[in-house]
Amino acid sequence: MKKVLVACGGAVATSTVAANKIKDLLKENNIDADVQQCRVSELSSKADSADLIVTTAKVDRDYGVPVIHGIAYISGVGIDKTDQQVLDNLK
Repeated sequence: MKKVLVACGGAVATSTVAANKIKDLLKENNIDADVQQCRVSELSSKADSADLIVTTAKVDRDYGVPVIHGIAYISGVGIDKTDQQVLDNLK
């Protein structure tokens, strides 16, 4: 099973919105994945077990796994492109 970390500043507001949209996307595409929320500050300790990181905050660090900027899940702008990036990284 794939593991997706969805991170924002506080692991509450924007990561919840993004995580729910990612869960729906994965279900629609029959991709079995564990989607977990966390704070950006927790990424360094959790990234080694993840297949993908989606963050609504600006992250420049290399965690050794793909990082997708997921602000489209909040703004709605460019969501199709972001969805495709998520799918491409998990297939």
